[in-house]
Amino acid sequence: MRGLIWLLGLVVLAVAASLLAHNEGLVLFVLPPWQAGITLNLFILLTILAFILAYGLIRGMMFSVSLPARARAYRQQREQKEAQAAVEEAIRLFFAGRYGHALRAAEGAWKAGQLASTAALIAARSAHRMREAEKVALWLERARASDPETTVATRMIAAEMALELGNAQTALTHLQELQRQHGRHIAALRLELRARQSLGDVQGVLKLVRQLEKRSGMSIEAAREIRRKAHQQALAQRKDDAGQLLDYYQALPKKERTPRLALAAARNLRHAGADEAAAEIVENAVAALEDGEWLPELPALYGQLSAPSGKALTARIARADGWLLRHPEDNLLLLALGRMCERQQLWGKAKSYLEASLSVRASRETHLALARLLDALQETEAAHRHFRLAAELND
Repeated sequence: MRGLIWLLGLVVLAVAASLLAHNEGLVLFVLPPWQAGITLNLFILLTILAFILAYGLIRGMMFSVSLPARARAYRQQREQKEAQAAVEEAIRLFFAGRYGHALRAAEGAWKAGQLASTAALIAARSAHRMREAEKVALWLERARASDPETTVATRMIAAEMALELGNAQTALTHLQELQRQHGRHIAALRLELRARQSLGDVQGVLKLVRQLEKRSGMSIEAAREIRRKAHQQALAQRKDDAGQLLDYYQALPKKERTPRLALAAARNLRHAGADEAAAEIVENAVAALEDGEWLPELPALYGQLSAPSGKALTARIARADGWLLRHPEDNLLLLALGRMCERQQLWGKAKSYLEASLSVRASRETHLALARLLDALQETEAAHRHFRLAAELND
């Protein structure tokens, strides 16, 4: 198609040239008392030449006038490229761990005046890695002065650096100021979560986890784990008051009462002397377990809890026997049954449970329990053998 257009253009030019070549017209210029005439072809040629000359002169004048602006633009472009290269070099050096070199490269980019705020932020980060607090403050201030739009970035960096130095309260101050001025976003919420975890603010942690879940800022698995640890911390804070501890645990939604959280609650209740309440929590937790969720530490703790009466202990033994039907190879459950039977003075059953536990997995704790039982039964030689075996194990 393009070739056809060129061909038509050439044909038109050829026809025009042919017509002009046979044109005998004249152009007459009259300025009394003078007059002059030239051929029409010559007049057309001179007109075209005059237009070309005038166009060239005008373009030359315009180029001359714009030359200083072009020079300034060229210098600015060159400076911008040099500054960009310096910033890229500073970033490369920072991630390479050469913080001193990164700081100098960022300082050079900042002095160039191009990408100054970005260079200042890199310099602040590099100074932080070098543990130079005064330089960190200086470069953060320079970043804010270079570009007011970097306020969010400077606050975030200041909070993150405070957390890395263990100053969780300072980090919270920066994040609260950021929230007041610019609202919350997911990265800020994550930093605040870390700060409140460091401060042991359980309620703050739980609130932030809910917010992050709503905004899809955290996976379900991570939220579940953080929530469990926060509840465990809250339970530990109440370990000296069985009433408060039990109220806190019972107030939790059922879906948050995980087996490990139940174990933590039962352990803290035992510490507070509420063994009966601890036993009830273990029983409910085991009953709620689904296939594949078995937690051996639950029956292990169950076997260590004291009972208010012999009947209560007998009921616990029967319940644990029921668990054994589903988990016959659980050495900790067998150990727990052996201990409960020993306290109930069921010597034969206690011995058989402890021996069965050892047959599944030998442990120092089980050898010691069996050795003490045998010693009480005056089976001295067998007791000494298990004492020796216990000494040889380190678990």
